Amino acid sequence: MKISISNMSFEIPFLKFTAHAGFPSPAEDFLEPGLNLNEYLIQNSAATFCVKVKGDSMAGSRITTGDILIVDRSLSPQNQNIILAILNGSFVVKKLLISNNDFYLLSDNKHVNQIKINSEMEFYVWGVVTYVIHKLSR
Repeated sequence: MKISISNMSFEIPFLKFTAHAGFPSPAEDFLEPGLNLNEYLIQNSAATFCVKVKGDSMAGSRITTGDILIVDRSLSPQNQNIILAILNGSFVVKKLLISNNDFYLLSDNKHVNQIKINSEMEFYVWGVVTYVIHKLSR
């Protein structure tokens, strides 16, 4: 399998069989010709980029420091999407809540308050988070 993200690419084996998360299944010795992660993770490559996370305000959504977000700028943000936004000059990752024509940025951490967007704030959505890449153990 050839993996290519941005300008990097490398080959790793791709096993044809599926791995069952329940009881073990006998192994099958077949290799698939290849898996292009771009086909699975990226809808619009010209508008998609990756960004590394710092902080724990989205820990309830299993997004924490060191994770890599795949962000698509071509998607229109919808209610409840996790977005990458610029808020008062800083990039933030939050859940977008739209209620009665009001916009809120929600953290997924009980210790962080929601933010109601008002006209005095510099705010715009940079892109919609489509995937999170993280290690299962750190």
